[in-house]
Amino acid sequence: MSLITLFSAPKPFTNPHIAMIQRNAIKSWTLLPDVEVILLGEEQGLAEAAKELGVKHIPNVERNANGVPLISSMFKLARENSTSELLCIINADMILMSDFVEAAKKVKGLRSKFVLLSQRWDLDVTAPLDFSGDWSRGLRSMVNGQGQLHRPAGSDFFLFPKSCYTDIPNFIIGRAGWDNWMIYKARKENWAVIDCTPSVMIVHQNHDYAHLPDGKPHYEHPETNENIRLAGGQANVRYTILDASHQLVDGKLIRPKLTSLRFTRKFELFLRAIFFFLPENVIENIARPKRWRKRIEKMFR
Repeated sequence: MSLITLFSAPKPFTNPHIAMIQRNAIKSWTLLPDVEVILLGEEQGLAEAAKELGVKHIPNVERNANGVPLISSMFKLARENSTSELLCIINADMILMSDFVEAAKKVKGLRSKFVLLSQRWDLDVTAPLDFSGDWSRGLRSMVNGQGQLHRPAGSDFFLFPKSCYTDIPNFIIGRAGWDNWMIYKARKENWAVIDCTPSVMIVHQNHDYAHLPDGKPHYEHPETNENIRLAGGQANVRYTILDASHQLVDGKLIRPKLTSLRFTRKFELFLRAIFFFLPENVIENIARPKRWRKRIEKMFR
């Protein structure tokens, strides 16, 4: 029995660059100790890639009317086909290294209910990675020299005990909102939301959005509005890594330092609690006046 089951719904393997970075990512997962991998979906080339990489493949994922996999079905299938104590939904372009498993083991011993997440490092990867020898050392060197730490607005994986997230709405994968709801849900349930950015390097391989309708980023699609509706409204999809209750630093859980961004976020949540009867955009305008002024200026350009 593995400690962690990683599950993901990769994109079709038809685009050469997407296929390459997905193989890079999934291969890195298979090299981790105490981890099993489940790939979900019927996308072109997925069954062949799963066989090639020696991982489990489950094709029968429920989809919306446009044929996009539903997060709820992914979670259900992962639970039913895993004996691991910890589950982790992850995007299929993310490269993991051994520090990921070390962080999971450490947190498991410190909290019974939690979600582990982190900021990612963005890196241009144009060729298959060489996983021979001490490959992770070379990758870390590349990231330190060429990579960029992504802002804390997006989350590309969520690791949690099997007892958490048993009631996932029918979110549409690959669209915005559902990942923010994951953080909202954890905070609402009073689970520890643990940012492991100081302890773990998660590498995102950059790509374009040609795989999406009209080549638009996920947050510009109508299906994102459906995710927001299922999440309970805009206020519930504004949660980011800035809302983490803890950070994993040197093997210990500490409270995040109160930066200006975290202070603004805490102020916004305070206002929402006091003035719960006001529209969501009114609270945001009060808490983030600079942002609002920029929007006004943009409207009249």
